[in-house]
Amino acid sequence: MIKFVTFASDKKLSALVCSSMAVLLTACGGQAVEDSPTQSATAGFIASSEQAAAPAVAIQAQDSAITAAPQAGTAVTTEADFAMSGYNGDIQQGNTSAMQTAFAPQDDAALAPTTNTPQVTIPATTYKLYVSPSGNDSSAGTATAPFRTLARAARSTRAGTTVFVAPGTYDGGFKTTVHGTASARIYYVSTTKWGAKIVPPASSTNKVAWDNRGNYVDIIGFHVDGSAPRAGTRWASGIYNGGSYDMIRNNWVHHIAHNITCGSAGGSAIGVDSYYRGVKTDVVGNLVHDIGPAGCRYVQGIYISTSGTVKNNVVYRVAEGAIHLWHDAANVIITNNTVTASNTGIIVGGGDFYFTSGPSDNNAVYNNIVYDNKMGISEQGKTGRNNTYRNNLVFQNSTYNWKLNNGLTHTSTITSSPLFVAYSRTGTPNLKLSASSPAIGRGTSAQALAYDFLERPRNATTGYDVGAYQH
Repeated sequence: MIKFVTFASDKKLSALVCSSMAVLLTACGGQAVEDSPTQSATAGFIASSEQAAAPAVAIQAQDSAITAAPQAGTAVTTEADFAMSGYNGDIQQGNTSAMQTAFAPQDDAALAPTTNTPQVTIPATTYKLYVSPSGNDSSAGTATAPFRTLARAARSTRAGTTVFVAPGTYDGGFKTTVHGTASARIYYVSTTKWGAKIVPPASSTNKVAWDNRGNYVDIIGFHVDGSAPRAGTRWASGIYNGGSYDMIRNNWVHHIAHNITCGSAGGSAIGVDSYYRGVKTDVVGNLVHDIGPAGCRYVQGIYISTSGTVKNNVVYRVAEGAIHLWHDAANVIITNNTVTASNTGIIVGGGDFYFTSGPSDNNAVYNNIVYDNKMGISEQGKTGRNNTYRNNLVFQNSTYNWKLNNGLTHTSTITSSPLFVAYSRTGTPNLKLSASSPAIGRGTSAQALAYDFLERPRNATTGYDVGAYQH
């Protein structure tokens, strides 16, 4: 993925640095992930035979699995024999709900809901695998004999599998490559929201916490914490996605690329990449913060280089773009995100194309709060005339609030403070809307989900609120 500059003085440098394939994919914000840490700078960018064999799939305009509001349900244990350390019995799967989603960690109590717990719904699958900190990778992966690692479970998945991961700490730095299908997806589910914590291993051999190349894969509810690197390669990326029709939902990703040397290799918290011909991935309801070393322009928050959606995410303190489109990004819907305290709030652009000639067009940017960044919403690179910007709150971005190309304008923009419950550029801000927020009821239902960051229903009667939270 490409590092993207927002100052005019940086543009020629970026074009020069990113002009050859040898640097295109790791330089400039690098999200094309090498298949081996020992490969040369050029060889590392060539898709392995495993990836080359993956089917190319066409872009679809509609959301892939997120159009319906989550259903509430009573949490019960559907696999009573899943008797493992830390398992809390909060899983349901089938016609009601599939994952407990309310529990926030103590230090993020401001993010937790104050009402009954809603739950994400996923369909029942044919196959089930289980992972626990007390498991063993030599076991069968059943409820009574769970695996110990996600990497081991990933090797046993097939289309139509749900991998249930109990609360606990797990080593990251693994790759998932098995494909689901449109009618038989693969789900990786933390049975308690943010309960399954992925951390740097004792000796890291690559720079990615979770590298997914599978199609029709959902990654739901994990906590990716890069704050305590140990020996080996430092993580530059949290969740990297090179597959198609995938879902990255309800994850907490933080302190990624904090301890790397700032350079054109770059990185991101959540990266959705077209380099392996991936298309149409949805990034929904994730918490992303403290990404990249301060002042480094090569590290992004949520980075999209293909089609897809970015909805209901909370992003703050990112070294460069909180939400950043580049490469082949087009037909991306960016709605109801709250982004603050970063270098640039939302970047819409295309360039250094993998498989297209651009422009980045037909992107919809609605209902977002872009507050207290250096730059607000910025079009860069090659952009089209069909991008639309509606009902955003864009305020107090110190260098500029807006920079649009091709004579485009924004409509129904709110230009005042969002009046969060408790905002701070440091610590853990509470980015919910206070009762007097001008964002209340000022959004549009167009392209928006019927629920918010906390999976609570939005209110069509009083109006959709701007930002990730419905008040």
